Amino acid sequence: MRFLMITTFYPPYSFGGDATYVQRLSHELVRRGHEVDVVHCADAYECLTRSRPSASDVSRPGLTVHTMRSGVGMLSPLLTQQTGRAFFKRGVIQGLLRTRQFDVVHCHNMSLIGLDVLTLFDGVTLYTTHEHWLVCPTHVLWRYNREVCTRQTCLTCQIVSKRPPQWWRYVSSGDRFLKRVDRFLCPSRFTLAKHRELGFKGRMTHLPYFVPEDRDPVAAASPHPRPYALFVGRLEKIKGAQNLIRFFRTYRGCDLVMAGDGSYGEQLRRLAADLKHVHFIGRLTPDRIRTWYHHAVAVVVPSICLEVFGIVVLEAFAVSTPALVTPSGALPEVIQESGGGVVYRSGEELGEALDRFRTDPGYRDALGGRGHDAYMRLWSENPHIERYLEIVRECRGDA
Repeated sequence: MRFLMITTFYPPYSFGGDATYVQRLSHELVRRGHEVDVVHCADAYECLTRSRPSASDVSRPGLTVHTMRSGVGMLSPLLTQQTGRAFFKRGVIQGLLRTRQFDVVHCHNMSLIGLDVLTLFDGVTLYTTHEHWLVCPTHVLWRYNREVCTRQTCLTCQIVSKRPPQWWRYVSSGDRFLKRVDRFLCPSRFTLAKHRELGFKGRMTHLPYFVPEDRDPVAAASPHPRPYALFVGRLEKIKGAQNLIRFFRTYRGCDLVMAGDGSYGEQLRRLAADLKHVHFIGRLTPDRIRTWYHHAVAVVVPSICLEVFGIVVLEAFAVSTPALVTPSGALPEVIQESGGGVVYRSGEELGEALDRFRTDPGYRDALGGRGHDAYMRLWSENPHIERYLEIVRECRGDA
């Protein structure tokens, strides 16, 4: 089959797990003999970062990457954000559809692409809810840029959060465009239920993320001289790394290693400036971070926002490392399904869990093993792609 992936962000023009998933899915489909085109918006990334990556995911046999630039810079994503329409990007997508016939069009992060492009497609149309953008203008149900959203005050929240109001949300055009989607794919049961709770009426199916199995051996030597807990992710306030650093101000049982970058990174480094056992290692390539995962006492996910999934937990499970997570969004769901870690609700519980993992390697390895077993059964490439193609067949009427 021939697939078209449409997404605002795609590596290296990207920030988080949504773009990584699009890349992994595209590569896996190509490996299995399908053809994939990816369309993404460089204007959006460059507008938000004021920079351009030095390299991109290049086209290869079976995979063609289309990097869109409008020539008008930030005006293109700004108009899309305000109106929900593609404007300068629409012509590029129309031109691609005139030259190629696609069996499946899969939409991902569409916030700066434009929902009106959904009217251009005739084949099966899928949409993955990587964030809560369909029911939340700020994407993450984080109200007033300071707390989890418990009551929708969207217009006020956008103003307080310094985001331009999205006027298209107050007319019916968004609903009309979304009716063209055959199936909305939700990475967690939590986010599926949250969309329902907030009134979303599209046809939704639970399809969790996956991490490709890496059969290469992990380096036997630890990359760090002392036992360490590992944080991996974007250095943003909603990810809760500041709470982890405050905990390590008094906790000395192991070091804290923080991998990633983001707009909150400078503040976090200042917060940890006097802590010799807290280390920032930046954003690492998948092959390098895998070794850090494997040798960690545990991976800690301290998010304070409503996480849609928690792909970091899967990456830890892939190398049999247990996870410690907050009860935020879908994070407990992954722990409950696997038995591969602990949900902590206080600094005291976090300290007790880290102490036990550090001093009782049998316990640590047992939980890591459960996580790995669940990863192989639920979250590796084979079960994911089999279910993904089954959903495609259902939408085509083949099942």
